[in-house]
This record gives sequence, C-alpha cells and structure tokens, in this order.
Amino acid sequence: MSTTSLPAATILGYPRIGANRELKRALEQYWAGKTTREDLVQAAAQVRAANRQRLNELGLTEAYAQPADHTLYDQVLSVIAHLGAVPARFRDLLDENGGLDLDGYFTLARGEGDRPALEMTKWFDSNYHYLVPEIGPDTPIDYVEYALADQFREALEQGVEARPVLVGPVTFLLLAKATDDAPEGFHPLDRLNDVLHAYGHWLMDLQNVGAKWVQLDEPALVSDSWDVPRERILKAVKDAYTWLGASVDRPQILVAGTYGNLGDALPVLGETDVEGVALDLVAGQVPAAEDLAALAGKSVVAGVVSGRNIWRTNMDEALATLRDLQAKLPQGTPVTVATSTSLQHVPHDKERETSLPQDLRSWLAFADQKVQEVQVLARGLAQGDEAIAAELAEDRAARESRQNHPGTRVAAVREAVAAVTEADRNRSAYEVRLAAQESLGLPLLPTTTIGSFPQTADIRKARAAYRKGELSEEQYAQAMRDEIAHVVKLQEELGLDVLVHGEAERNDMVQYFAELLEGFAATEHGWVQSYGSRCTRPSILWGDVTRPAPMTVEWSAYAQSLTEKPMKGMLTGPVTIMAWSFVRDDVPRKQVADQLGLVLRDEIADLEQAGIRVVQVDEPAIRELLPLQSKDRAEYLDWSVGSFRLATGQAQDGTQVHTHLCYSEFNVVVDAIDHLDADVTSIEASRSKMDILPAVAEHGFSRQLGPGIWDIHSPRVPSEEEQTALLQAAVDALPAKQVWVNPDCGLKTRGYAEVEPTLRNLVAAARNVRERLA
Repeated sequence: MSTTSLPAATILGYPRIGANRELKRALEQYWAGKTTREDLVQAAAQVRAANRQRLNELGLTEAYAQPADHTLYDQVLSVIAHLGAVPARFRDLLDENGGLDLDGYFTLARGEGDRPALEMTKWFDSNYHYLVPEIGPDTPIDYVEYALADQFREALEQGVEARPVLVGPVTFLLLAKATDDAPEGFHPLDRLNDVLHAYGHWLMDLQNVGAKWVQLDEPALVSDSWDVPRERILKAVKDAYTWLGASVDRPQILVAGTYGNLGDALPVLGETDVEGVALDLVAGQVPAAEDLAALAGKSVVAGVVSGRNIWRTNMDEALATLRDLQAKLPQGTPVTVATSTSLQHVPHDKERETSLPQDLRSWLAFADQKVQEVQVLARGLAQGDEAIAAELAEDRAARESRQNHPGTRVAAVREAVAAVTEADRNRSAYEVRLAAQESLGLPLLPTTTIGSFPQTADIRKARAAYRKGELSEEQYAQAMRDEIAHVVKLQEELGLDVLVHGEAERNDMVQYFAELLEGFAATEHGWVQSYGSRCTRPSILWGDVTRPAPMTVEWSAYAQSLTEKPMKGMLTGPVTIMAWSFVRDDVPRKQVADQLGLVLRDEIADLEQAGIRVVQVDEPAIRELLPLQSKDRAEYLDWSVGSFRLATGQAQDGTQVHTHLCYSEFNVVVDAIDHLDADVTSIEASRSKMDILPAVAEHGFSRQLGPGIWDIHSPRVPSEEEQTALLQAAVDALPAKQVWVNPDCGLKTRGYAEVEPTLRNLVAAARNVRERLA
C-alpha cells in the first residue's frame, strides 16, 4: 500500500440535494411515476458532477480534498444497501446476489403496502434524519453493492481524485436496533465481524479502482448514550480498526470523529494502523498533549470551520486553535484544516441571498464560503498571519459590525428576560386544570391531528401569486379562508373530536413565525436536506426577539367560528424555533429560548382572549438538541424545559395545553417530557411500534399522551386493523383515560388521497377500542 499525504485543506462532506434541489425534484418525479429509472440516475449524476465542478471552482482541487459522499436518500440506508442487511419483511426484494435494486432501496425508506418503512430518527444532535438499521443474528450481511466505487470512477473521469466516504462500522452497528425476533441479550454489535468482512471487501474494491484515501465517519464515538458499556464500544473500535488497518489491499483510512470529542476513543484509534483521524474542534476541544501523542505518525484533520451553522468562522480563534493543536501534537505530525462535520447541514451559497441586508450577509458563511475559509486558514497556518492579512481584516470588521448592530441587543427584551421568575414558569396543579377542562366535553380516547393538513398545489400557487403581486392581500386571505373552511368541514365529516385549522397560510412551522418576529431573517435559497427528498429552509435568528403583533389569532379565531368543536391554536415552541433555525452563536442559548418563550406567552394570551381553549405548542426538536454527553444534559434540559414552561406558564386553567414531539427515542428523556407539564403530549410512535410505552408506564406519566398510530412519513395508507392494534397497545400500557388518538406528525407533506382514508381508519380505530373498553 502506497503512502499519500492528505491535502492542506479539505471538507468532510458537501450538500448533496443540489444547489436548486435538483435531486429532490428528480426523486419525487420518479416516485410519482413521471420519469424513468434512467432519468433519475442521470439527474443524480448531474448533481454530483455539478458539485465537483463547483468545488474545483472554489479551489478545492488537490487530490483527496473532495469527498465522494453522495447518496440518493440517506447515508445509513446506503450502508444497509452496501451490505444487503435488510429486515425479513423486505428480504424478497433482494436479488440473487443479495443486493437491492433502486425500487427496493426506496421501499426500505418509504414502505409499501403492508410493509412499514424502516424507523427514522435524528442523526445525533442535528436536524437531519437517518433510517435505523434492523440487525439480528440472521440478518444477511455481505458486500453486495458497489456504488461508491462507481462514484470514485465517475469523479476520476471528471479529473477529480475524490475521497470516498462511508458511515463507519462501529457507528453503523450502534445506530442499529435489534430485530424483533432477536434473542434476549443480542446486540447488533455482535455482528461486527460480519460487517468488517464486508467493509474489507469494500476497501479492496476501492483500492482496485485507484482510491488512495477513504473516510469512515464514526460520530457514535463522541456520545455516551448507547445501550452497551463504553468498554465494549472501545473494544469494538480497537477490533474494527486493527482488523481493517491490517488489510494489505486497501486505501489509507481517515476516521472522522464528528459532533463532539472522541475522548477515550482517541488513544484507541491511535494504537491502530489507520493513517488519519479527524477531530471536531468546534463541538469539541483540542485534546491534551498526552492523548494526542497516540497520533504520532498519522495525519490529523482539524475541524475548525463549523459544518453545522451559517456564521462566518472567527479566523483569529480558529488559527489559535490550530496552533494550539499543532503545538500539542508530536513534532512533524501533518495537520489538514477542515470542516468540523459534513456541510450537508448548511445551504450552498450565501451570495445567492440578494434580498438579505448587506450587513447581515457579511456575517454569514454557507457551504461554499466554508470551503474558502478552510483554504484561507490552511494558508495562514502554513505561512503566518501576514499571508492572510486581508482576510483577517475583513473577518474582524464583519464581527465588529455584528456586535454593534442595534438589533443584536434590545434593552427591553433583555430586561424582560431578567425579570422572569419561577412563578412565570408554573401553572396550577394538573388536577385543578383537568377539572376546569372537563367543559370541553371530550370523549374517551379523543381524536385529533397534529396541526397541518396537505399543502396542495392550489395553496402553493396562491402563495406564489401573492408574493409576485398577482393576488391582493384580501384575495390571498380569502383563498386561505376557503382552504380553512374545507379542512374544518372535512374534519367534522370524519368525526374528529378536536380540530385544527390546517395551517394553509404557513409556509413552514418555523419560518412562518420567523417572518412575523423581529430578530429573524428568511433566505430565498437556503435549503438543507432533512431526509430523503425533504428539504427545509431554516430562518436566521440573528438578533433579540420581539413580537410586533399577534401572529395566529386571526386564522384560529376564523376556524373556531366555523365549528362548535374545540379548535386548537397552533404554535411552534421555543426550542424547535431555535433548533430549526440557524440560531445566533453570540449569546447563551438559554437567553434566546427565554426570549422566544416570552413572545409565545403573549400569543397564547391573545388566543385565549379570542376564545381558543386548546393550544398546542409543538416541540418536536427538544430531544434533537440533547447533548451527546450525559454530563451536559441536566443543564440543557433545565433551560429547554424552562423555556416551554415560560411560554405556557400563564395559560388559564381551562385552556388545554398540548405539545408534540417526534423523530426520537423519547425513553431517553421521558422525565423531561413529564416536566414540560403539558396537559396532552403527542409523540411519534408508529414506526417504532410503540417502543416508548414501557418507559412511559414505568415512569408513571400522569397526564395525557397521544402515541401516534399513523406514520405520516410513508405514503402508505395504514388500515383500520393496523391502527386499532397500535391503539390497543397504547391502552394496554396506559390508563385509557390518559390516551389520545392521533397521527405521528403533521399532514403537510401528504396528499388528500392518503389523508382522508387514513383519518377515517384512525377514527374507526378509536371507535373500535372504545367499544372493547365498554
């Protein structure tokens, strides 16, 4: 095996959906049957080629500087496909070699007929979602799919010597769950040797096509939240990289420890024969010299440019970090300047955001600017500050502009937060509220939805026409009122008990509020991938937050006027607004969360004044931001739960406060969920087959809970029988008087052809279980 150095600057990954979401559109057209497999394959190849060309234009031209990390849906699903590691319900989709074709690949992600999709959850503490592998003792595992070798050859044809990227073997198995039929005591890590055998063949294949470096991402090593002892994980790391490192026919291996500190995994990796280790020095810190001593003879990739946020890098601080690292490393250790994580979490290019104020834009760095930043820092590390004097001066001026902007510190907002007391975060006892809410007249097992209804083509056309000035404000408002009336009538016909107005007027559950609050800015092209073809456009939370006027009252009050049934006022919670925005990094997050809590408290008061007696404050992201190290969690849960309780703490006893959480393993934070003190909590539960219920029952959750019985992330229409079985599992685990009946999440991304029959089945499931209980 030849030895080839890493370049002075690199990135650990790049946005893969396309600068104009080309891959999203190609995927959705293929799923809709409007294009062929060949059309999709060609569109994906064009996205990859455009990315490589753009990185060349940005100066990332050295060999192995560009990652080959493209996937058609998800990086974890790609490993499943590489290994043929599919659950039994999908086994018939495998070909004679054990591989999946394109439709089989998407069936695992999206489900089909009576086959539910793989469970989906958050990728560490980010807003990206991955598909959870299901591994048992008999799950087939082999090297059966060759797409990354094909990507490498494709890059070579374009003149790019890329660095193939794959989720590392230990992280893959830690992210997996055991199959339902696995024996007691089995853990997916038991299959490590089988996975390593397949990875060894993958490395050999890449060696044969000319790859000199590969990148194996091992973010699981920075977390201590796994259900196996740390000692076993460290042994798995040692076994994996000793075995892979001993392989003769392989490229050089870069192991990337992203999203935090590698901690005690660092010296373990240092003892193996891998040639490089990437450190996240944004979420983590420079390790001690005695720990770095283990990296003698290896390349060290220093992640000093954040792959997670859109603020420009503080060049002075980054250079200081790089020099500190260099001083502590064994003499002569090569250092490559890099991003802390893949840039999949940020948009492509800030220069396209021409509607943003120039001063705000000067504070930002999207993916393309971060590519340039790593190169500037690499030059500064090698040649000294004088070599990048102009860039340092520009950076300092931008940071000074940001610090002195009047919107970044509003005295009245800071004073209001400072005046908050514990009493502001506490409602009356639940028993008092429960009695006051009996006048809502709800049946046993009340039915509802999470908030949004399908965003139809007509809604999107009306919104676009309004933006272009083709519809007047009144014409647009009437179009939204018409849609609200349709949604209310439909829910009454279906027999739902607590209704929603459907959120026709909302472009996004966070952006809608960001556009009505001071301290935010919205982008035009700032799309990032959430999962599969699903993209979000996070707003930029850059300043102190104020509410110029009520934001939801008019729409909710109109919807309530159309029905005698309770209508939910729909708000997005403070933590989710933060998590699904690019949040400012110049003040503590607790301060930001409480600012948002105060504006939402005022909105709830206005909804109550307008006659709304049920208010839902969604917090789907509260688990998402949970620190990866358990020692940091108590502080986070204190301020995150506290901000929710600040928003809801002054609600009247007769106002039923709901919250909604999704995408996560809530058994980890069930105590925090309880402390939110919401009257009703709805949670994602269908894909995980109600896995949370034992933890809820053991905890003794005393208020009301709606474990979702419809996975809205799949295009399937779950039957009445399927939903009845899930609901029955809920009432078997919890007192029936505590259980609500609802989908996993909002219905915005679904079509009415799926929504109407599934909601009919949901209402029928509630009726079936009520009859059984009677």
